[in-house]
Amino acid sequence: MTILVSHTSALEYWNTVGAKFLRDGASRRKATEAARLALDCTDKPRLESGNLRPGGCTLPLSVLVGNACARTSTSAIASRYVGGKLPDNSFADAGKGFLVSTPEFIFVQMATRIGLAELIRLGFELCGTYAENGKPASGARCMAPLTSSVKLRAFLDDAPEIYGKKKAARALRYVLDGSASPRETVLAILLSLPYRLGGFGLDGLLLNYRIDTGRRSQSMADRRYCVCDLYWPESKIAVEYDSDRWHTGAARIASDAKRRNTLLAQGVRVVGVTRAQLDDVEELRKVARLLAKMMGRRLRCMSPESVAAHYALRAELQVSVRPD
Repeated sequence: MTILVSHTSALEYWNTVGAKFLRDGASRRKATEAARLALDCTDKPRLESGNLRPGGCTLPLSVLVGNACARTSTSAIASRYVGGKLPDNSFADAGKGFLVSTPEFIFVQMATRIGLAELIRLGFELCGTYAENGKPASGARCMAPLTSSVKLRAFLDDAPEIYGKKKAARALRYVLDGSASPRETVLAILLSLPYRLGGFGLDGLLLNYRIDTGRRSQSMADRRYCVCDLYWPESKIAVEYDSDRWHTGAARIASDAKRRNTLLAQGVRVVGVTRAQLDDVEELRKVARLLAKMMGRRLRCMSPESVAAHYALRAELQVSVRPD
């Protein structure tokens, strides 16, 4: 029996096996065609003896069915109905009878399950270089991006009017490539989202942007280039998130100082943000005001509606923020 793994189970799978198991377009089209045939099946999906399932997936396994007769809910399987035509890039073959939703399809699927801010955060993760492990104490693992904002846009453009597409398209407007950690994602979202969504409206930023040092500056640095956590190219302003994990110890602090001096020599102004500032509403607002002033902008985030939206955004994002 062919089983179509979806939603959080598919995300668990990709966060376990990584991008190396993502196949080419032809392979995905073949897997998606097999998925279309499987959706016509009226048999209820079931796991083989021993609860055989794709790597990394916990029970109950989220699966898709295309027929009301095939719906089931057990300790091993939680099925969800999907109607309409599947986009060609919807599934990848995980072997042993399992077809797993691609990262692009997961993004649309999760639009029906989580709020807008959490969907934006998920987009950052899918397009970033980390994967959340699901256990608050375990932090996040470094890994290659599962997709990109361009690929997500192409999937939505090619998709029919499937459930969740409209919300996914709205969230994608604010998704950025290249985030390196859950905390970096939260900082970028809080600073860049528009006021009505609870952010500080400082759009136009890039994540983990590489700046070559140049010959004049190389004597001051311990590297040939610098990578800025958050960077506004139009204003040449960088924000460095000083996490407890990566920015402690005498050697690390000395290297960071050299790095910031190098960026200053390149005409890049650097603002540091600590974990404590990120967690404190007023402290982060001060940082946002400073950045806006440096950019020649005026921060307009103190209306009752904007303040309420900011607290609501924080409440939604902090639910899934992991340690650095």
